[in-house]
Amino acid sequence: MTVRLAADKDTGVAVVTLDRPTRLNAIDLPTVDELTALWRELRFDDTVRAIVLTGAGGRAFSTGLDRDTVVPQPDSPYMQDDPLLTVGPKANDLFKPVVAAVEGMACGGAFYLLGECEFVIAGADAEFFDPHTTYGMVSAYESVLLAQRMPYGEVARMMLMGTAERISARRAYEIGLVSEVTEPGGASAAATACAAVIAGYPPTGVQGTVRALWAAKEAARAAGYAQAPHLISLGNLPTEHQTELFATRSTAKPRIR
Repeated sequence: MTVRLAADKDTGVAVVTLDRPTRLNAIDLPTVDELTALWRELRFDDTVRAIVLTGAGGRAFSTGLDRDTVVPQPDSPYMQDDPLLTVGPKANDLFKPVVAAVEGMACGGAFYLLGECEFVIAGADAEFFDPHTTYGMVSAYESVLLAQRMPYGEVARMMLMGTAERISARRAYEIGLVSEVTEPGGASAAATACAAVIAGYPPTGVQGTVRALWAAKEAARAAGYAQAPHLISLGNLPTEHQTELFATRSTAKPRIR
């Protein structure tokens, strides 16, 4: 198992942990299947009224899709398979509140998950970045999700600067991606405390509020997602060229802002 679930029936809070610390909690296809099944299972568990999502090990929340994952693709630019499209709670019709707790790195495909959480709490050592453009890929779905959480210029800078720059937890708080910054290692406890408060309220009102908030973003997200497969098909370099760029990536330390 690559995902852990711990539920406290007294508080109504479940903690979902990405548990591949040796791979920086990168998401492979079994992890996608486990997360998809877990979100759908939690829809039916009335003892769980709020959820915390975090990553094991402290070095990373998640670094997105595992680079060793092979995703078979149809031989057509009109049919793109993206396994991460089904990885988040909202993609699985779960409208119980989800609070993300981020320690260490969160990058690339991690934003599929963070973009579907209600809010994000980060430890002071958290760093956010998107490597797509550095390696010849279009950041499409991630950009759509983050454009609904951050000012346009900040999203554009993150996506276009690639691996050259990372956003610190403090800067992420200033631009609205993160709602609270804790001491290093404190994000999960802070997120759990918030989730426990929310879980103590009548669930129908809470879930209706989550659904209303998501509805406010849903039309723009759907329009952006409709364009994403074509942009990826047109803009991505061939896989072997991406691999070459990754293999020759710079060892220079990225700027933290």
